[in-house]
Parts: sequence; C-alpha cells; structure tokens
Amino acid sequence: MATEITNVDELTEPIVRRKALRAETEATMMTLVDFGEYGHLVTDEPVAHGGTGEGPSPLQAVLGALCGCEAVTFRRTADDLGFAYERIEFEAGFTIDIRGRMGKRDVRAHFQTVRVQATVTTDESEQRLAEVVEETEARCPVFNLITDAGVKTEMVWVRKPVGS
Repeated sequence: MATEITNVDELTEPIVRRKALRAETEATMMTLVDFGEYGHLVTDEPVAHGGTGEGPSPLQAVLGALCGCEAVTFRRTADDLGFAYERIEFEAGFTIDIRGRMGKRDVRAHFQTVRVQATVTTDESEQRLAEVVEETEARCPVFNLITDAGVKTEMVWVRKPVGS
C-alpha cells in the first residue's frame, strides 16, 4: 500500500521507480514496442521515408508522450491545488532539420522546435489556470526532458469555459 505524502519537503531520500519495455525490429523502419500488460505500439516511418506507414514515427511518438505526460502531470497538479476542469485537448507539432539524421554532425538530429497548444475546459479563472500550468511544467518529466535538450519549446495553454 502506498504511503500518503502530505509535504514533499519532508522527502530526503530518492524514490526511484524502474519501468521497462521490450522492442524489436526485423531490420526495417518499423519497430514493435511491447509494454507488457499495457499492450503494444508500433513506430514506423512514412512510405515516402522508407517505412511502411504502419504507425507514427518515433518523433511523433515522443510528441504524443509529451502530451500524455502533460495530461497526467496536469491531473496530479490540479488535484493537489484543488483545480476543477473537464478536459484538455492538445494540438502539437515539431520541426526537424533532417540533415542531422542524415549524418551531418553539426546539425542536431532531434527536434528543432516543439509547439503544443493545450486547451483546458474549465470554469476556473485564468490566474488559477496559470498556477496549475506553472507547477505542471515544473513537474512534467517529458516536458523537462525536451527543454533540457535545448529544444525551443512553446507550450500555449488556453482556457475554454465549460459549455462553450
């Protein structure tokens, strides 16, 4: 049974969790990722890029993971701060200079830019939303992974009143 923690400042020792998955490819662009009890995911490249188009590209999967991680972190933060909302809708995109993945070493092989718009349906105030967003972005592991990699990241949070 999990111990309820009421004050994070009381934590003095690391709390480390280990997660694992398996992935395999048969020397193609497609990779089957096995999450065990959580199912499977296929990543691939579009046909135009040498793949079969059977799934999102790995970079699209990372962008999806960012949206999912923001959603989970927002939910936890909203619970902690007593913030009520009905849903979040994400629209996300990225740019990449493909010269990096083609072998040009002085060009980053990952995202150049990431832009996400998160529309939160809530009757809470703009100020309350801003409080939750600030804490969410501080806590979100995937957001921090991307920004720590030096990717120009723009997260736009929009408040949408309930019923509109």
